[in-house]
Amino acid sequence: MPVEMSRRRFEELVGDALDLVPKEFAAAMDNVVVLVEDRDPEQPSLLGLYHGIALTERTSTYGGVLPDRITIYREAILDICETEDDVVEEVAITVVHEIAHHFGIDDARLHELGWG
Repeated sequence: MPVEMSRRRFEELVGDALDLVPKEFAAAMDNVVVLVEDRDPEQPSLLGLYHGIALTERTSTYGGVLPDRITIYREAILDICETEDDVVEEVAITVVHEIAHHFGIDDARLHELGWG
């Protein structure tokens, strides 16, 4: 049975997960915003999504663009979790996974590193 959790509590968990990012990585994150949405309309079971231009892809012409977006999908994560501890763990994994995409790390490499 999926976990029920308020949006506010879920957003706190996303904030907690962001606080776990090592300072040197957090400082290197550039022009990116982290959002919480209920579900991706095109892929309702998607847990998170990075949309933007990875740091490794940016050139000297990069500038004047809207921030990259990392979206964490609350209802999709709650659907696959049985306890609040499961939610805490899945949020942390999803946040790290999407931040890795911001740094140019693809799914194959994340899987090799044990995050996929």
